[in-house]
Amino acid sequence: MEIDCMNKIFFVTLLLGVSLAISAQIEEPLVNEKNNSITIGILQGGGSLVGADFEALLSKQMGIQIGAGFVGYGAGINYHFKPSIRSSFISLQYWHQGFGTSYTQSLVGPTYVFRGKKWFTAQIGLGYVLGYGPAWPANATKSPVILMYSIGAYFPI
Repeated sequence: MEIDCMNKIFFVTLLLGVSLAISAQIEEPLVNEKNNSITIGILQGGGSLVGADFEALLSKQMGIQIGAGFVGYGAGINYHFKPSIRSSFISLQYWHQGFGTSYTQSLVGPTYVFRGKKWFTAQIGLGYVLGYGPAWPANATKSPVILMYSIGAYFPI
């Protein structure tokens, strides 16, 4: 009788261990995972001197963003490398730099956006110039492609 009881305890312990090991392998979505973020920084918000962008995930890896700042605005379509608002992504961006007589240029192009695990973000890419405005210096070269870059902090919300 003692052996039968020991076998039952062993069998139950074995089943419990196997079931825990199996359930530990199943990835469950994080309940508190955020789907939106705010980014604040230099050349954010459509290449503004200082600006902010709001991003919303439409699916696990696709997002859209809009932003504005000190003399500029912009928008973008983003593809995240991982299903998280905290992951790096590639983006197709539109930047409009300036308003009225301070309008310098507008451009569109792809960028790579790095996002650190906590708050840091930076982006770099190439933009095709759609137009120049009255604030573009008369003696400056008008290149059809320019560098797009920014640096800042992001906050999932």
